[in-house]
Amino acid sequence: MNTLLLKVDKDNIDAEKIRTAAEVIRRGGLVAFPTETVYGLGANALDETATKGIFIAKGRPSDNPLIVHVADKESVRMLVEGMPETAEKLMDRFWPGPLTLVMKKSRIIPNIITAGLDTVAVRMPSHPIALALIKEAGLPVAAPSANTSGRPSPTTAKHVMDDLWDKVDMILDGGPATVGVESTVLDITGDVPMILRPGGITPSQIKSVLGTVLYDPALNARNAENSVPKSPGMKYRHYSPKAQMFIIDGELAGVVAKIREMTDEYGKRGLSVGILATEQTRDMYDSGEIISLGDRDKPETLASNLFTALREFDRRHVDIILAEAVKNEEIGLAVMNRMSKAAGGNIIKV
Repeated sequence: MNTLLLKVDKDNIDAEKIRTAAEVIRRGGLVAFPTETVYGLGANALDETATKGIFIAKGRPSDNPLIVHVADKESVRMLVEGMPETAEKLMDRFWPGPLTLVMKKSRIIPNIITAGLDTVAVRMPSHPIALALIKEAGLPVAAPSANTSGRPSPTTAKHVMDDLWDKVDMILDGGPATVGVESTVLDITGDVPMILRPGGITPSQIKSVLGTVLYDPALNARNAENSVPKSPGMKYRHYSPKAQMFIIDGELAGVVAKIREMTDEYGKRGLSVGILATEQTRDMYDSGEIISLGDRDKPETLASNLFTALREFDRRHVDIILAEAVKNEEIGLAVMNRMSKAAGGNIIKV
């Protein structure tokens, strides 16, 4: 397959390029495109053969459900069995944006989309290129992250090219994604809404609308190992760099000391070490390949830079990654969720 790369300015969208991409979707092809969270790999959500192509291109397990993307709230009605009042409230507050809602699916949704579950995950992205593509296609678009399954999610077109070149029909390069971690997935089929995957919309934001929210036990990486995935990103090991990764958690001074100690130990064994630091600590290390994740006082920067940092460690061919833990709250909850899965649950307490 010869992949076509088209650059699109999100502030001055070329309608002809969007029409070309939409035609690829309509005829059953695969188009990678930017969203505000990460790049997605899109196909016609109502075409079982087209969506099979997503799984093949990504090497994605068939038990991992897909998120269906829409361009307006009214499009949701044909995808679900009844629109809960909770959904209306959340859509009014957070759509378009990085919130995915899990609801009972309608019969038009192919089983491959939902991995055989009776629910479907739906969201309306806020990125102008994503919205323009979905509107022009005139149909719902299934779109997981546009990367090889298990690898760090792509936040630039270059990341997509690294993983999926010649495996997809088209890549729309709209510049870097801003949020940097995937959408929050919220199951609203039960009596109390439950977060299946933390992401760009924080728990406190959801509580401000609904009053209360639960957390799926599978958010704990070790609980997720044997669970049935109800949402993308719930598998035990996910978002993984090529190097073995460890997260060091505790008081910051102790974390820095432990990482310095481990870096020296690995260095004596001839192993190269990548250190995932922050702006507050980057100058505290005198060896290793050091990358700052961002500013601890601005946690949105930690989310925005995470996957790019993990892919940069791949480019530098490090053997080990030692990552500082961040506050496990609000957007930091999403960052720690991704880091924990990238590390396969390898967390060292100090």
